[in-house]
Parts: sequence; structure tokens; C-alpha cells
Amino acid sequence: MAQEKIRVTQAGYDELKKEQDNLIHVVRKEVIEDLQAARAQGDLSENADYDVARDRQAKVEARIRELENIFNNIEIIDDHKGGSRVVKLGVKVKILSRGKTVAEEYTIVSSVEADPLSGKLSNVTPLAIALMDHKVDDEVEVEPNKEIVKILSVD
Repeated sequence: MAQEKIRVTQAGYDELKKEQDNLIHVVRKEVIEDLQAARAQGDLSENADYDVARDRQAKVEARIRELENIFNNIEIIDDHKGGSRVVKLGVKVKILSRGKTVAEEYTIVSSVEADPLSGKLSNVTPLAIALMDHKVDDEVEVEPNKEIVKILSVD
């Protein structure tokens, strides 16, 4: 069975590529140096520095494998196509929740790019799902709490 494509924006792809390069060319070398320094301390059976370095090595290698899997299944979306005013992956959307006075702004991205603290909202969140394929001035209901939000702008 073929794996589903992972859709990302060009900016998301560039960030993932930068992370992969850093892990392979910088962090991996740091971990090797840490392991060598810990081995030089002698007995590995009670060497906390060695255990920490091995644990870090396992996490780094797991993330590198995860990124390789992502790149094997990636599809870069064109997030600047034709000035669409419809909410879709890669667009910035400004919304206002009913009963609130402060608007919120999000960029709809794939789950591998998501960073809510930076305003990057995963396309699989209830809010993004509700907003998809709607346009400016539409009001949509967000599950599960039935919150109503109005789309103020789509860029």
C-alpha cells in the first residue's frame, strides 16, 4: 500500500531541509564527539555521560529517519497560485470568533509544519478543517464546541 503524500508549503519544505542538514552535518558530529569523550572516561557501565550521549544519538538518528520518510512522501504545494480567496493549505487567514473583539491570524500548513505559537495551524485541526474551502465573509461552525468564526481575510 502506498503511503499518503505529505503536502507542505515551499517554506515548510525549506525548514525541514534545513533541519535535516543541521542534524546530519552538525548535530550528528557533536554527538559523536560527546560519545568519544564519554568513552575516554573509562568504565561505560556506570557512565552517565555515555548514557546521555547514546540517548541523544538515538533521538537524532530517529529524527533523521523520520525526515527521510517525510521527504520520500512529500508533495510541495503551490501556495501562491492565482490569488485565490478561498481558505486552503498554504494561505494566511484572519478570523474573528463570535463575541470576541480581537481577530486571530493563522497560516494553514501541513501537520509536519505546524507551530501554533508562530501562527502556523495544522490543516487537520478542527479550526482548519472548518475553514477549508470557505471565503471572506463566510461564517463557519467549528466542531466540537460549535464556536462560530467569521473569515475576515484570506491571503
